[in-house]
Amino acid sequence: MSRPTPGNAPKIRDVARVAGVSVPTVSRVLSGSTPVSDRLKERVSEAVKELGYRPNSAARALALGSRSMIAILAGNSSRYGWARTIQGIEVAARQRGFSSIVSVVESAEESDVSVAVDLVLAENVAGVIVLEFDEPGHAVLRVLRPAIPVVAVSGGNRSEAQVPHAMLDEFTAGKQVTEYLLSLGHRTVHHVSQPTMGRPLGRTEGWRSALEEAGAPVPAIAHCDWEPRTAYRAGQGLATAKDVTAVFCSNDDIAMAVMRAFADNQITVPGDVSVMGFDDQPLAEFWAPSLSTVRQDFDDLGSRAFRLLEALMQGEPAPGNSVAVPKLILRESTNPHYQDRTTP
Repeated sequence: MSRPTPGNAPKIRDVARVAGVSVPTVSRVLSGSTPVSDRLKERVSEAVKELGYRPNSAARALALGSRSMIAILAGNSSRYGWARTIQGIEVAARQRGFSSIVSVVESAEESDVSVAVDLVLAENVAGVIVLEFDEPGHAVLRVLRPAIPVVAVSGGNRSEAQVPHAMLDEFTAGKQVTEYLLSLGHRTVHHVSQPTMGRPLGRTEGWRSALEEAGAPVPAIAHCDWEPRTAYRAGQGLATAKDVTAVFCSNDDIAMAVMRAFADNQITVPGDVSVMGFDDQPLAEFWAPSLSTVRQDFDDLGSRAFRLLEALMQGEPAPGNSVAVPKLILRESTNPHYQDRTTP
């Protein structure tokens, strides 16, 4: 039977493994919050003694009947949308007397998901918010079945997961972006997409829907990953196509890289090509030209997610989803279309 490596303090999951029970069972025994059998108590107590495990402060607080901590599970904590949403959750939680912990899910692999979930459950938190922006977050919702309140955050207007969601309606926003660019006289709108969860992003679905409803051609999507240079290469490819006059990028970082690729190919924005981003990160306003984009209020998204969670923690009936539509922000990178680019 595996034991913690020398020099590492034993964790609650080690106790669960040695006792042959689940992490939640160990939590219930240590906290005394839920009655358990004498046999389970004895097994957990023996494992605690054998490993020299010491319950953390959160567990001790729970034993005294105080749950003042929530957990945030996310596939990333540094990208703009993730970081601002986490900030929105933390601010709202602090205002209501709760502290927060963040557990990063390294990948959608079962082992990584289990580690992240175990870490959260080991803290005896009052509730959990899952950022379903990517595949790791999606994977957590597929397996997370704790006996505590759970809320999810996503960039859509619907979800298959059976938990309350705070959402940003990317589909409607993506459709509005595309309709706006078409209204400027562009024959069609090209699209550069960020990584997906194996299914189209809401903003991409909105882009496609607007083109199909307008009877406009639907160009092939240019895909890139989270490395900005891949977006620059996508822009280089678009620069060689003379029929490209409008580009909708699925985030602002991509848009900036694409605009740089155009500049390096002597293509002006918005004179030759109109470009729109998505998110409205702070630098977008100060880019040259300033970037037309979609403002996603991630701080409000996080705040709405906490309000849903708080309702569940207070024992109220499961609330419905909270959905907000992002706002178009029009700046200098878009312009009416007058004529197609021609070979110099």
